[in-house]
Amino acid sequence: MSDSAQTPTAGNVPEYSVTELSLRLKRNIEETFGWVRVRGEISGFKRAASGHLYFSLKDADSVLDGVCWKGSAARLGIRPEDGMDVICSGKLTSYPGRSKYQMVVERMELAGLGALMALLEQRKQKLAAEGLFAPERKRPLPHLPRVIGVVTSPTGAVIRDILHRLADRFPTHVIVWPVLVQGEGAADQVARAIRGFNALPEGGPVPRPDLLIVARGGGSLEDLMAFNEEAVVRAAAESAIPLISAVGHETDTTLIDFASDRRAPTPTAAAEMAVPVRMELVADVSGLEDRLRRSVLRLAREKRQHLDALGRGLRGPREQLEMARQRFDDLSERLRSGLRVGLKVQRGRLDTQIAKLRPALLRREAADYRRRLDEAGLRLQRAMRQRQADAAQRLAQPAKLLDSLSYRNVLARGFAVVYGADGRALKQAAAMAPGAAVTIEMQDGRRTARVDGGDDTAAPPRRSAAAAMPRKPVKQGELF
Repeated sequence: MSDSAQTPTAGNVPEYSVTELSLRLKRNIEETFGWVRVRGEISGFKRAASGHLYFSLKDADSVLDGVCWKGSAARLGIRPEDGMDVICSGKLTSYPGRSKYQMVVERMELAGLGALMALLEQRKQKLAAEGLFAPERKRPLPHLPRVIGVVTSPTGAVIRDILHRLADRFPTHVIVWPVLVQGEGAADQVARAIRGFNALPEGGPVPRPDLLIVARGGGSLEDLMAFNEEAVVRAAAESAIPLISAVGHETDTTLIDFASDRRAPTPTAAAEMAVPVRMELVADVSGLEDRLRRSVLRLAREKRQHLDALGRGLRGPREQLEMARQRFDDLSERLRSGLRVGLKVQRGRLDTQIAKLRPALLRREAADYRRRLDEAGLRLQRAMRQRQADAAQRLAQPAKLLDSLSYRNVLARGFAVVYGADGRALKQAAAMAPGAAVTIEMQDGRRTARVDGGDDTAAPPRRSAAAAMPRKPVKQGELF
């Protein structure tokens, strides 16, 4: 066969554009590998701002690019991380912009249960080393919480079971914080709900819960992975409000169970732990009330019997009064006898002391007393004379002033004072009616007179020179 027969001619080979060839290859790949499951290790994981996930799956020899769109990423049961050995389900396609083929991942799961358990055990040891699971961090649950906060899905059967059980046992105010309980974003919502309840202020418009319950129904280990995330575990450990974890069935265990203050095997059991049975409380209170009543009656009866016994041992008031009178008479007699004896003893002691005194001593003491008495008399006389002199000196000046101001000095110069019948001094002649009796006071005494009707406007007689001369004042004698 010739070379021309083996090599197709240019007219037999179709001509494609780059885009046409890329689209045909894309279509062939998607039709051939419409649904595949690929196992590999995640490498170069990146979450774009749009929510899409980009990574590579690799084994010992090859690398396959992978992409998970935002809608599918929200439904993944695990949070992808570098180094995780996973099995991805989806379809193969190509990216014409770079001439690369890649896998569009719809589902993702760990390569085996052993790998998932190893991951959880590694995470558990890490959190335990930080002290998040320490027993001393556990807080006791309130005996009767007024408000209970529940973090769960609002549409599942879990919340109905919890509300029904609380209503049966003890109706309580419940606040539900709705969250996703599996899939992408579930862990973040649960962690934000726990921290949101703790951030509520006391006395605010939304009451702050006294107890929290984080609940979810049963499911596979992959379904419960949201409650194994570090964000949820740390939020539960940091909660200042006591928290009960009720995730899955009795055989299911998640990491939040170790960080919570109490683990409940089921959501219904969590409601039973949260509140007591109201009727049991009422019965307990009634029983305690009966016991208290019986105890008080028994105690009163015992006290009454004891009082009666004491009363029988007491003597009557009259008998006690007679005994008191007898003791009073006895003590009075003893007091009188004691006074007599004491007086006799004191008198004997006095006689003894008097007998010991010597006459010479008495004379010396008498002389000493007499000398001190004479000295005191002399001091008293000197003090009296000094006091008299001081008093006379203090009186001399006022006496001189009083004498200089006295009207008698005016009388000594020839004047007189006329008094009416009522004893008042008359200042005007018109005040003296004819025939009225008056008293005239002069220097040497007083005389009575009667007013006649003559005119007294004449000039008064002249006084003699001898009369005009002032009289020599009489010297006052001494008082002492």
